[in-house]
Amino acid sequence: MKILVALSLLIAASLAAQAPAPARPRGNMLISRAVPDPAAVERGQKTFSANCGFCHGSNAQGGDSGPDLVRSPLALDDERGDKIGPVILQGRANKGMPAFHLPAEQIQDIAAFLRSRQQAAIDRNAYTILNVVTGDAQKGREYFNGEGRCNTCHSPTGDLSGVAKKYDAVTLQSRFLYPRTRAGDPQPVRSQVTVTLASGPTFSGSLEYLDDFNVSLRDAAGEYRSFSREPRLKIDIRDPLAAHADLLKKYTDADMHNLLAYLVTLK
Repeated sequence: MKILVALSLLIAASLAAQAPAPARPRGNMLISRAVPDPAAVERGQKTFSANCGFCHGSNAQGGDSGPDLVRSPLALDDERGDKIGPVILQGRANKGMPAFHLPAEQIQDIAAFLRSRQQAAIDRNAYTILNVVTGDAQKGREYFNGEGRCNTCHSPTGDLSGVAKKYDAVTLQSRFLYPRTRAGDPQPVRSQVTVTLASGPTFSGSLEYLDDFNVSLRDAAGEYRSFSREPRLKIDIRDPLAAHADLLKKYTDADMHNLLAYLVTLK
């Protein structure tokens, strides 16, 4: 018995030793990495602009002849210049990049600058939304009542009355482009479904669940009903937000901005 246990442990140890080491992540978790020293970033920006900016742009997002280094896989995988350093020192003659004989400290400063640019690019919390109300309100009104056919479901004096007081412009834009129910909405928008049994009876209500095997609904009385999707079971689903999904495929940039410009007038 002891021999079998020892043999099992030996085999397990051997397999563990042969298992490949986990691959080093490339360019992910940048926010969780240490934030570069601001002084190093400032020095690196100056060095980068003076030596690299004419090709890669002063903000490292690419220029006329150099690629974007903010999203470069090599730069994303860099740690204190270990990847970009050899490229800086040796250049890439086949791509028109000369060698730059910079000391290690300056290369590390450039690496700090690039890391700061990468972290800023993926930090959505730091993104500043500019003015989105740039359209023509009158054209938006015409689209609402014309091509968009928004007035077939909505009314500026009915359900949309005061909507611009309820939501800021950014939220309002998001609401009409992607109107799915959000957490905390007082009246969730649900698809309606009618189920007709093979024997004839029908049941209607809000769709609660649907897959390849079952369909469930909650009727007007609040009763939950579930049915197996047998071959002769008929299901009719009506999505009240389907028109929004269809419009999303048809909007031009002008349509979206004009419609928003009109909606923000509904106060």
